Amino acid sequence: MNAVARAGAVAGPDVDIKRRVHLRLLSDPDGRATGAAPAGGVLRSALAELLRSEAPLLPRPRHEQLLGELLDEVAGLGPLQPLFGDRSVTEVMVNGPNRVYVERAGRVHAVDLALDAATILRLVERIIGPLGLRLDRASPIVDARLPDGSRLHAVIPPIALDGPCVTIRRFVGDRLDVAAFGAPPSVTAFLAWAVANGANVVVSGGTSAGKTTLCNALGAFVPADDRVVTIEETAELQLPIPHVVRLEARPPNAEGAGAVPVRALVRAALRMRPDRIVVGEVRGGEAFDLLQALNTGHDGSLTTVHANGVDAVVDRIIGLVLMAAIGVPVSAVQLQLATAVDFVVHVARRNGARRIETVGEVRGRERAVEVTPIFATVDGALRAVAAPLRPLRRPDAPPPDPAWFAC
Repeated sequence: MNAVARAGAVAGPDVDIKRRVHLRLLSDPDGRATGAAPAGGVLRSALAELLRSEAPLLPRPRHEQLLGELLDEVAGLGPLQPLFGDRSVTEVMVNGPNRVYVERAGRVHAVDLALDAATILRLVERIIGPLGLRLDRASPIVDARLPDGSRLHAVIPPIALDGPCVTIRRFVGDRLDVAAFGAPPSVTAFLAWAVANGANVVVSGGTSAGKTTLCNALGAFVPADDRVVTIEETAELQLPIPHVVRLEARPPNAEGAGAVPVRALVRAALRMRPDRIVVGEVRGGEAFDLLQALNTGHDGSLTTVHANGVDAVVDRIIGLVLMAAIGVPVSAVQLQLATAVDFVVHVARRNGARRIETVGEVRGRERAVEVTPIFATVDGALRAVAAPLRPLRRPDAPPPDPAWFAC
C-alpha cells in the first residue's frame, strides 16, 4: 500500500484502536514522548509499545500501517503527512471535507483521502498555535509558514461555504536556476550580468507562475559580500547567499493591535545598512517606499509583482504607489519608476511548465514610461529582439556582451 493509499485507509476498528492509543499517550505519566523526533526515536517506540498493548494480535503489516498513521497524527499533519513525503507534490489543496487535490509537475490531481472538517481544523491549529495566530469565526482567514518554509493559507466558515479550505504551497528545497525557466544561455548570462552589476529587477507574473522561485534563482547572482535585507508578508525567499537579513510582516493580534506591515519593514530596512533590498512582493503602498529606496542608492534590488505581462507592470506599480495615498501626481510616479527600475522579467505557466516569456527594459519617454522587450518569446522560443539602452548604474561594471542580443 503506497503512502497516499495508507493515508486514506481508515477502518472502523482502526479508528477505535488509534483513539485508545492517543488517550494513553496523553495520560502517559512518564512523558516518554516529550521532545521526541516526529519520525522515530522515543515517540515511535512509545507509540509502538502502546499499540502492541492495545492490539497485541495485529498482524505485522497492519501494525506498521497503524503505527505510521499514529506518527502522522501525533507529530505530523495527519492524513496529509504522506503527501509531504512526496517531493513531486508542490501544492496541497483541501477544498473542504474529503476533497483534496495536489499539484505535480504543474498539473492538478485529485487524491482520495478521508479528511473531515474537525481533522482539517485540528491540523491547521497545530501549525498556527506555536506562531501565536488564531483561526475562528471572528478571524476566519490565516496565513502561516511551516517549519520547512512552506506557506499555508486557510479559510473557514462562514467565509468558506463548503467547510474549511486549506492551501499549502510547498518548498521542497530543490533550488532551480534561471535555465530551469526555459532561458537560453544568452538570457541567463544577461540576467547574471544585470543582477551582479546592480540593475534593479522586477519579476512579474500571475499567481503560482514562479515569481518567488525565479527571484531566488536571480539571488544566486548577487555577490557574496553584499548585505541583503529581504522583506516579505510570509517568508518564502531562500536566497543562496551568506549575508542575508530576513524580515517578515506580522498581522494584528486578537485585539487588532501590534501589526507590522510590509511598508513599515521597507522603511526599517533602510536603517539596516543594506546594499540591496529584496521585497518578496509589492501589493500595496510599500511600492512607494520601495521606489524611494531604489532611487537612493540601493542598486541591485529585486522584487516581484502580479501582472499579466511586461506592458502591464508600469500601470500596476503606479496603481500600487497611488494606494499609499501620499498625494504624489502620476507624472512624478512615472519619473521615479523610470529611474528606479531597470529591467522586468515576466514569467508564466504554460502547459504545466513555468517559463520566462519576456525580459524587458524600462525606458522613460516624455510624460510616460514603458517597458520595451529585449528578449521575447517568438515561435515558442525566448529570443533577443533588441539591445538594452539604459546606462550602467555602476561605472566600473563591464558592458554587456553584444552576442547576447544577436537577433
